Amino acid sequence: MQKRKLGNSNLEVSALGLGCMRMSFGDSPVGDKQEMIALIRAAVERGITFFDTAEVYGPFTNEELVGEALEPFRGQVVIATKFGFKHAPGKGPSPASGLDSRPEQIKRVAEESLKRLRVDAIDLFYQHRVDPDVPIEEVAGAVKDLIQQGKVKHFGLSEADADTIRRAHAVQPVAALQSEYSIWWRTVEAAVLPTCEELGIGFVPYSPLGRGYLTGKIDENTTFDNSDIRSRNPRFTPEAIRANRVVVDLLAKIAARKGATPAQIALAWLLAQKPWIVPIPGSRKLERLEENIGAVGITLTSDDLREIDAAMSQITVVGDRY
Repeated sequence: MQKRKLGNSNLEVSALGLGCMRMSFGDSPVGDKQEMIALIRAAVERGITFFDTAEVYGPFTNEELVGEALEPFRGQVVIATKFGFKHAPGKGPSPASGLDSRPEQIKRVAEESLKRLRVDAIDLFYQHRVDPDVPIEEVAGAVKDLIQQGKVKHFGLSEADADTIRRAHAVQPVAALQSEYSIWWRTVEAAVLPTCEELGIGFVPYSPLGRGYLTGKIDENTTFDNSDIRSRNPRFTPEAIRANRVVVDLLAKIAARKGATPAQIALAWLLAQKPWIVPIPGSRKLERLEENIGAVGITLTSDDLREIDAAMSQITVVGDRY
């Protein structure tokens, strides 16, 4: 497995990470715990060293799963987790409860995440979403304190704009920014990616396969359980699925030339954008994990990339991302 450095942070990880959210959160049925532990460990055996979780996934169960699975590999892998959602009494954090990035809350979350992850220090601690009620300088300062105490190694942001990134970075260097980015969702290219490049910040795309759509395995007859976030997603109505088929057709055409799959081309496209980009596709099946890992060995030429960009410039993707 190739390695990449997330910007200037010296945080070196596998060129592809593993998003663990859907192993225990986001849709049902969630994965069987022992099967998911086996899958995470299989990922390590195949060279993946970068794993993504958050306290809100579950809540808490995903961090516990990742912590148990990776305990035998302590020191060999990088675990990223996140803070930033309000805790409802007796229920834990939830997006429905609102945001909470007060410094005292950040520090409380860190202590609990350390226990669930079974580590002495959190490798990468992201603010899950920017909290408009707490100045980003206070957020960065709280994480800086945790870094100085040896409880956190690196600071990250998620879905932050360029100005917020700059303000945070001035207080505590940001190692990585995690935001949605894929061949069909490219808004970060305007201001966020140039800011990351200028400041030496790594970029971690989530939903790099368009929540599964870019694999080519979803069509207008696909149905989603009520617990699946895609059941409420405008891009997964039958009309949008049908209209957006042209994106998958484009990926399939390139894939046929490369002896690859549409998913592998979608990931190879992201890897080709910048050497400090590390996608984190999620997976609950070993065959999907191995398919995704295969993307790292695919080289898209400048002609391939120009062809994709030219084709995408003529395509209007139907449906908002949320």
